[in-house]
Parts: sequence; C-alpha cells; structure tokens
Amino acid sequence: MVMDFAWTPEQIELREQARKVATGAVERYGRHNDSWINGFSEEFAIEMAALGWIGMTWPIQHGGGGRPAIDRLIVGEELIAAGAPIAAMWFADRQMGPTLIAYGRDDQQEAYLPDILAGTSTWCIGMSEPDAGSDLAALKTQAARDGDEFVINGQKIWTSFGAVADYCYLICRTSNEGPPHAGISEIIVPMDTPGIETRPITDMTTNRHFCEVWFNDVRVPVTNLVGTEGNAFKQTMRQLEHERGGIDRLVSNRALFELACERADRTDARVRQEIADLEIGFRIGRILVIREVLGQAPKGFSAATKCFCTEHEWRVAEFVARSFGAEATLWNDVVHGLMYAPGYTIMGGTSNVMRNILGERVLGLPREPR
Repeated sequence: MVMDFAWTPEQIELREQARKVATGAVERYGRHNDSWINGFSEEFAIEMAALGWIGMTWPIQHGGGGRPAIDRLIVGEELIAAGAPIAAMWFADRQMGPTLIAYGRDDQQEAYLPDILAGTSTWCIGMSEPDAGSDLAALKTQAARDGDEFVINGQKIWTSFGAVADYCYLICRTSNEGPPHAGISEIIVPMDTPGIETRPITDMTTNRHFCEVWFNDVRVPVTNLVGTEGNAFKQTMRQLEHERGGIDRLVSNRALFELACERADRTDARVRQEIADLEIGFRIGRILVIREVLGQAPKGFSAATKCFCTEHEWRVAEFVARSFGAEATLWNDVVHGLMYAPGYTIMGGTSNVMRNILGERVLGLPREPR
C-alpha cells in the first residue's frame, strides 16, 4: 500500500489564500508574537467570519462549514506563523463552539453559536485557580444551587481575555461529595454579571491578556449549566484535547524563526545543522498535530503532542536568541517574543504534567506510591 502525503490542489490553494490573508492582516494590524493569545483584534475576527474561517469544521446544521479538520489546520498554521491577530475568536472557535455542539442543549446552541460564528463574541475559560493550576480536580470555586439559580463564589487566575470577554466558560464545583474529580460542572457566565471583579495581570513581556477573576455571590440561571451537573470532568478533559493538540502549540514563534534564519551565519556548519534539526523537529511536530486533527492519535496522546511541540518552540526561542546575539538583550519586538518562551511549556498544562498523563493514561504505567 502506497501512502501519499502530498497536499491536494484544493489544500494548496487554501494555504495560498490563508497566507495572503495573513500578510494583509499583519500589514494592517501589525505582527503579533504568539498571535493566537496575544494578537487581539475584534475587527479581524469579523473578517475571519466573513471568510467562513470560524467554525470551519463545525457541522453544517449548527451553522459551521462542515469542512475537513485539515482545512482548519492549514488556515491556522498560516495565520499564526505570520503573526496575524486571531485571539478574539480563537478560544471560542477552538473549544467553546465544539463543546457546546457536543454537550450543550439546543437552546444553548441557538443562543451562543451564531455570535461565535459571526466573530462578534469573545470567550474566556475559567479553569486555573491559585491553588489548582494543572490539577483541575483540586479546584474550589463553588456554584451552589439556590432555586433556579447558581450562586458562584471563588477565584480564577491566568484567565486569558477575562477583561474583554463577553462570556466565561466556568469550570467549577457544584458538589464536594465523592472523589476529587466528581462534583465538577461547566457553567456559562456572562462577564457583565454583578459580582464579577476582573484584574489584568501584566506579565514580564508587558502583555495583559492574563487576568485574575473573582466571583462574589455571582448569580446565573441554572439553565446556563452545560452538560450534566457534577459530571463535567470528562467534558473538560475533552476540551483540553482540543487545546493541547492544535497547531497553535507548534508555530507560535515561527515568524521569529524565519527572522533568525535571515540573521544566522549559515556559513557555519554548526548553525546549518541547528537549523536542520529545528526544521526536522517542526516537521515531526506537524505530523503529531495532523494525527490529532485527523483523529488518528491514541486517546490522551495530545499530552505528548503538546509536550513535544512546546518544547520545540522553546528550542526555537534559544536559536533566535543566539542568532540575534547582543541585540537580544535590547527591548524590541523580537525580544518581546523571546520573553514569552517560558510560557510555552506551562500554558495548558506543564510538560511534567503532560508526561504524567502520557505515562499513566496512554502507556498505562503504575502511579508512584504516596
């Protein structure tokens, strides 16, 4: 049996179109390092919607494009690699829409999906907490039933776009009974609901997408619950499959790599070898992502994909720093991107946590006795 790894003429045409759109976006809105999380443009989100590039793979009956998953990968790769500002729509397209399609009721899908598809709705994800970062089973934010409402109290941290989002997809605890992973629910919380306090966090790159969010007696209707109350841990794990195995975990600093290749001394055989090693790593990572996108990877393998790809991005950052030499000590656009490198292997779960997941859930290795 012969395997054909070539792109189809239609995929090549789509890539060329996406590249032109990305170039135009960078010319109009500027180039953004790690653009899927730092490049926020509501205007470009609406342009993406007009192209049919939000919800590309969603079922047609839900307003989506019904296109192959590989098409979304092609578009995402070109936009992120160029630094086009896609952050205003990325979370909703990547996670919230598919989650609502999989677990939401008909009325929830009718209420929220059209605005996501139109590029006019920005979502944040209320997941990490000060004492429960990568360990979601340890979260404490509580949603207590009070008649037809949930009353929410607690704190979230590292909530990207919490200050500008229309909705928070909140992971919280509706019960304290049973094992730690039990009693977890997912609730849609409009961010203009009374009792929500949001404080942006300025990180060392000067970016401010991260936020602390406090919920103080925040009341939302019980009908905002998505899926089964107290049994959402598997829903959240499915969300993280979307988050960890995507092309955004591989090409966040691809634009910096291209700049560094122009600056690097390619007369040096060692430099040429390093560039070759990084290109090999990029291609391996891309194959891993494609396997995730096509549904060919083992269950839970997105942890390995995320680990490999983000550690590749870290190696790219080191190469960029060496290529720019002393200039990498000055504050400019390139260095701004380099300063973000430590975040690659932390966001979405640290590499150590990813290795634990891979060992326990994919390889079936025994857990270390406590």
